[in-house]
Amino acid sequence: MKKIINHVGEDVKVGRNVKIWNFTYIGDGTEIGDNTRIGSLVHVDYDVRIGRDCKIEGIVYIPPLTEIGDRVFIGPGAVFTNDPYPPSERLTGIHVGDDAVICAGAVLMAGIKVGARSVIGMGAVVTRDVAPDTVVYGTPARAAYPTSSYVQKRSNWRNAASSNETV
Repeated sequence: MKKIINHVGEDVKVGRNVKIWNFTYIGDGTEIGDNTRIGSLVHVDYDVRIGRDCKIEGIVYIPPLTEIGDRVFIGPGAVFTNDPYPPSERLTGIHVGDDAVICAGAVLMAGIKVGARSVIGMGAVVTRDVAPDTVVYGTPARAAYPTSSYVQKRSNWRNAASSNETV
């Protein structure tokens, strides 16, 4: 018999067709939009807003007061923070715009805004706002190129896989 042990807090609003995997914590007052998938060992703290059609991979931390738009992908091990000067009594969330991609292992500083359709590279440390339609990576993260270039590279990668080529 398979046991799934999750914690879902009080006053949590979960949309239709939401999937929450094993050992996941959802804090009080959180809202999760339709068709969103949340992986194992994810900690979504209190008063978080997650849009519809999102995919949050395993071992992600999303702190209180964070807002995540629609169709956002968050890769495994990403960490959002909520205290710009720890330990303090004043917390703030992060705002992630629609269609953003946050790759594995990225760390986002408290209070920043990630623009719509932007991409945060693997392992990036994001210490300031990210403009819409921008790819950033590095430590600290810096703008590298427009999201349209990322979309083209992803398309080339997919096409090469179907023809057994390497890009």
